Amino acid sequence: MSEREPICGNRNYNQKTMTEEAYLKDSVLQRQKLTSQVERAVVQVKDEHLVSKLDPEANSIAIIMKHLAGNMRSRWTDFLTSDGEKPDRNRDAEFESSEKDTRARILESWEDGWSRVFVTIQGLKPADLARNVTIRGESHSVLEAINRQMTHYAVHVGQIVLLAKHYAGSEWRTLSIPRGKSKTFDVSKNGEQLSI
Repeated sequence: MSEREPICGNRNYNQKTMTEEAYLKDSVLQRQKLTSQVERAVVQVKDEHLVSKLDPEANSIAIIMKHLAGNMRSRWTDFLTSDGEKPDRNRDAEFESSEKDTRARILESWEDGWSRVFVTIQGLKPADLARNVTIRGESHSVLEAINRQMTHYAVHVGQIVLLAKHYAGSEWRTLSIPRGKSKTFDVSKNGEQLSI
C-alpha cells in the first residue's frame, strides 16, 4: 500500500475555501454570459420592437429588462445587511409600459442593476457563503440567494432572447452555434472558438 498524506483539518479547510472561491468566481462568469446574451440579442432589435408585446398579457423586452433591473437593484443593494426586497421598490411599476421606456433609459437601468450584482458578488469572501440574508423576510444562505437569483435571471434572459429572435426574423444572428454547424464548430469554456 502506498502511503497517503493524512487529511488534516487545515487541508480540508483550504480545499473548501478554494471550492468556495471557485464558486464565487464562476457566479460572476455565468452572470457575465447572461448579460452578454441579452446585449447581443437586444442590439438586433429595432426600437419599436423593444417595447412591442406579442399579446396584451405578454411582456415586452423593455418590461422584462426593467423588471430585472428593479430586482437587481433591490436584491443586491446592501445585500448582506438588509432584506432583498427594498421598501422603495415598486415591482408592479416594472411591468407597466411608459413613454420613458427608451432604449437608452432601459439600458442605463439594466447596466446599473448588473453593476450592483457584480460589485456585490466580487466583494464576497468564501466565509460569506454560509451567512444568512433575507429576501421578503425569508432567510437564505448567501449561496442559496445567489442561486435563486441566477435561476430567476436565466428564465428572463431566455424570454428576452426568444423575443429578440422573433422580432429580428431572418436578420437574426445566432448567439451560439449556428444551426447545422455543430460538427464544425466547437467552443471552449470561455467562449473562444477551438480549432478541431
